Amino acid sequence: MTTLSSLPEASIKAAVAAALEEDLGVGGDITTQYTVPEATRSRVQIVARQPGIIAGLDLAREAFLAVDPNISFEMQKPDGSAVEPQHVIAEINGPARAILTAERVALNFVGHLSGIATATASFVKAVGDHKAQICCTRKTTPGLRLFEKYAVRAGGGVNHRFGLYDAILIKDNHIAMAGSIEAAIESGLNRNKDGKKFEVEVDSLEQLEAALAFPIDAVLLDNMSPDELRRAVAMIDGRAVAEASGGITIDTVKEVAATGVDLISIGWLTHSAPCLDIGLDYLS
Repeated sequence: MTTLSSLPEASIKAAVAAALEEDLGVGGDITTQYTVPEATRSRVQIVARQPGIIAGLDLAREAFLAVDPNISFEMQKPDGSAVEPQHVIAEINGPARAILTAERVALNFVGHLSGIATATASFVKAVGDHKAQICCTRKTTPGLRLFEKYAVRAGGGVNHRFGLYDAILIKDNHIAMAGSIEAAIESGLNRNKDGKKFEVEVDSLEQLEAALAFPIDAVLLDNMSPDELRRAVAMIDGRAVAEASGGITIDTVKEVAATGVDLISIGWLTHSAPCLDIGLDYLS
């Protein structure tokens, strides 16, 4: 099981509050209000319907407690745990109305983030014994980046930069607008006074050669064939981190890893991974 750093409590509360507001609107859960007696208490379980890796339980817990702090939420399978169908992930006890009102928001978070963790784990497994690590990109759902990147870690991957503020990554359009790859890199290095990680995207071995003339930290090798990647890794020769990216799938990731790259970045993990099927089962 992956050891994960805790998510910031303020971020959890803010995300859950926004999700509940979206679901409840101004009228609240009218179906539950109209059909379930106010004094009813219930016991339910969050249960896996398919194999996967769990992520997002802190958000699920907050969803229930935000509706009613008297709810008891007992985690059975912490984030990073592998589950099989019918495995109990958590048990919830408390006022029935509150449980039903929070159900969908809780399951949406856990299903979505567990799907990302599960997809990441499948890529990590496919890499096998090669040194390459699987990482994510900025192709995330607006407002959910912190949680989606957390889910990648839950699945055994690593995080790329979190935003435009914490690292420099010169891409093709920066190069085009700066006039040349040399001009973009030189200008960026001169202004990088606080020593943030400095990476350059290249799509040819000629661009790579130009980039390696500068003291950069990493090179993003974009849409290169396995043969080009092997040649690129040889050219880099340990002087910078070698990151492969662009159209890499579960069927091709091992071949990419075998080229010797250090990182393999996959936007699909956060923008297209399918939701893990997770349900809420009534016990009493």
